[in-house]
Amino acid sequence: MPAPSPRFATTRWSVVLTAGGAQTPAAREALETLCRSYWFPLYAFARRKGRTAEAAEDSVQEFFGRLLAKEGLGAGLGAADPERGRFRSFLLSSFQNHLINEAAEASAQKRGGGRKILSLSGSPEDAEARLEHAISHEETPERLFDRDWALSLLEKALKSVRQAYEDRGRGELFEVLKDVLLPATDLSNHAERGEALGMRPGAVKVAVHRLRARYREALLAAVADTVPDEPDLDERVQGELERLLAALS
Repeated sequence: MPAPSPRFATTRWSVVLTAGGAQTPAAREALETLCRSYWFPLYAFARRKGRTAEAAEDSVQEFFGRLLAKEGLGAGLGAADPERGRFRSFLLSSFQNHLINEAAEASAQKRGGGRKILSLSGSPEDAEARLEHAISHEETPERLFDRDWALSLLEKALKSVRQAYEDRGRGELFEVLKDVLLPATDLSNHAERGEALGMRPGAVKVAVHRLRARYREALLAAVADTVPDEPDLDERVQGELERLLAALS
């Protein structure tokens, strides 16, 4: 993985931190985007902590509702992590506290209240199917949360690149070449891919290089969105990326 580019645009998490919560439309939109993008790791965490599928979904929705209403955020959104501001660490720490408080209040409140805060992609059935396919050996829920988070970032980057290719009318090219983004793929088999695309092997080689470069940039951008925009942003992004990729090993 190459080093990040010198600067990223202002990250979504930076917008939230600067505003001190969801005080502005931009901050609320940024926080809502982050929550929608990474809801599954929290859902899976709640399930591994013993919640039923329905209870886990309600817990995550209620948690997001309180975040978006700025309930319990306080003044220091970055205080959850010693390195300040990693959204992943903040989110898990806050959600753990939410589960503890929710359990204490369970006898006094109806479960979930039927309130749906975010319109999430997929369905509870999709989430359960995804959870069943996740590695479920003797890792702790906290370590598996990091793994789910990493997979969510990879998925977000892949969707971003696919959309970019489709917008340019190159969707077929992406579908034929997307396997080159997998670690164990043979990158030298350009003739077969070229035959499927009606391209010369040399042109396929260039297209593969460009696709991998676009995916790297999309992944770095996805990571950057979850750390503060500060002078050492490049180092923070690289460090967070290394931690998340290590969670997949």
